[in-house]
Amino acid sequence: MRLYGVTGWKNAGKTGLMERLVSEITARGFSVSTVKHAHHSFDVDHPGKDSHRHRVAGAQEVLLSSRNRVALMTELRGGDELTLEDLLHRLAPVDLVLVEGYKRDRHPKIEAHRAETGQPLIAPGDPTIRAIASDTQLESDRPVFDLDDTSAIADFILEEVGL
Repeated sequence: MRLYGVTGWKNAGKTGLMERLVSEITARGFSVSTVKHAHHSFDVDHPGKDSHRHRVAGAQEVLLSSRNRVALMTELRGGDELTLEDLLHRLAPVDLVLVEGYKRDRHPKIEAHRAETGQPLIAPGDPTIRAIASDTQLESDRPVFDLDDTSAIADFILEEVGL
């Protein structure tokens, strides 16, 4: 499975870039799935709903299905967080998986950077970052794209992964 990441510090524009890349790449006829890492506790379920009641009662996994979508919720209940590799094995085959977060994993990435965050670039110390998408001009030993030039960024990623 072809894999490419979008990484960067908080509020650097990762999610907006991911959203635009999914739209751009799927419009070109490729199938795309995404994986998003959360550093905090989250819940996609709602108290009082049947699926939530199943989880609270102790179900390890709850599979929610309708004619529009399927959602599998797995309770780790104190167990180890799944690795990116583990998660990728759970996905159906697609042309490209875009990954948001997972800074420390070794897949190729583009770094989203906004000057207003005041954060330094991650790229100088990370060879897995192959390019930078920034809202400001930067000097780098890697390609630098305008953060809003989704088409050029998509071209770069697709070339990198051989699509």
